[in-house]
Amino acid sequence: MKLTIFGAAQTVTGSMHLVEHNGKKLLLDCGSYQGKRDESYRINQNFPFDPAEIDAMILSHAHIDHSGNIPNLVKQGFTGPIYATNASVDLADIMLRDSGHILENDIKYLNKKRRKQGLPSLEPIYTQKDALMAMPQFRSLWYDEKKEVIPGVIAQLVEAGHILGSSAVVLDYLDEAGKPKRFWYSGDVGRYDVPILRDPVLPSEAQTVLMECTYGDKPHESMDEAYDEFIDAVRRTVNRGGKIIVPAFAIGRTQNLTYFLSQAIENEEIPDIPVVVDSPLAVSASDLYRKHTECFDDETWQFIAEHRMHGLDYSNIIYTRTVDESKALNDWHEPMIIISASGMAENGRILHHLKNNIEDGRNTILIISWQAADTLGRKLADQERKVRIFGEEYYRKAEVVTIGGLSAHAGQNLLVDYALSSKDTLEKLILYHGEEKAATALIDKLAEHIDLPVPVYAEKGQSFEL
Repeated sequence: MKLTIFGAAQTVTGSMHLVEHNGKKLLLDCGSYQGKRDESYRINQNFPFDPAEIDAMILSHAHIDHSGNIPNLVKQGFTGPIYATNASVDLADIMLRDSGHILENDIKYLNKKRRKQGLPSLEPIYTQKDALMAMPQFRSLWYDEKKEVIPGVIAQLVEAGHILGSSAVVLDYLDEAGKPKRFWYSGDVGRYDVPILRDPVLPSEAQTVLMECTYGDKPHESMDEAYDEFIDAVRRTVNRGGKIIVPAFAIGRTQNLTYFLSQAIENEEIPDIPVVVDSPLAVSASDLYRKHTECFDDETWQFIAEHRMHGLDYSNIIYTRTVDESKALNDWHEPMIIISASGMAENGRILHHLKNNIEDGRNTILIISWQAADTLGRKLADQERKVRIFGEEYYRKAEVVTIGGLSAHAGQNLLVDYALSSKDTLEKLILYHGEEKAATALIDKLAEHIDLPVPVYAEKGQSFEL
């Protein structure tokens, strides 16, 4: 078996890996690269292989940096099945259509500027229609169900604990000598004791582990400590009469936040101020959380049993759907919390809320997730004073608070446990989905365990014989 790393190599975006075995090709994830606009367009438009030659694909989870280029893959000739958990299939449906809508709008805006410069118009990487055309190729799998995805390769999807439906991908096969082998692809590793979802399953009896290292340099503070930081930031902002603006991924982070905030208001830890989820995608995703109860942990089931209500039905959370409802939030001048997508503040309604609130020193911008290089979210997290939104420059007066402990990614300690869990059988440990600082720190930490193979920090296009 041969593995080639084509995405999220020495960066945290655009996950895409090619497995070749018995003359067949299996793609693991097909994510959109997010970064500088021109670079992103070029990378996402052009695949490093012929999509028509891919026989099948497995999607670890529905986040756009893992799923976002699937419609383009199909558009360019891929006709095979796309395997994913039941919840991931439903989430991919709404996310890819939303992504197509954003790409269409972005290219319209860009083409206006290009025409003024005398440049030819560009086509969107894909459209909403392209996203719809890709959905018939999805095939649902239950967790732990075994499926021969290409000849000689049996796949299982196991709980990753990252977002609803997220999975690690386990591939069992025979090597050239007829010896059983196991390859374990982590996808994005979640955390223990995150609200709603079950804990991630650690690798077992794997010879090769391809593992993310997003927070390889940071042992996460406990969820309780992060929660306290969050509450302090809210109280501080409310006391000065400001608003709390939270860029949040529509899937996963938003649902965790609404859980936390509902509990905080109910326990009178923060004032009973409006909490608004202003993202049609997040609203639709929350509906799917209600549907896919097979992904819930025991604590959530206990909550449902005790309160005789669904785990996401909170009386103090306001969900908006229409543009008019979103615009009306500008007329609210009292303290409030606005949670809106996208999580890296690159597109979506969050840009309007940032534009309208960033120059008011009473307000707080709360960064609670990983921010890729060159995104607006990273610039805010880096405390930059001047940023551009919709092409215009704004001077930031709002406080920026970054809370890493609320991340849905595993921290350094869990990543070490993840690697160690197959130490008796492990032959190769390959790191992806992490910047150099994080990967280097994790490699140094893993070096303390002499019974582990030396990790490889994979480069883009690097191949491995498994």
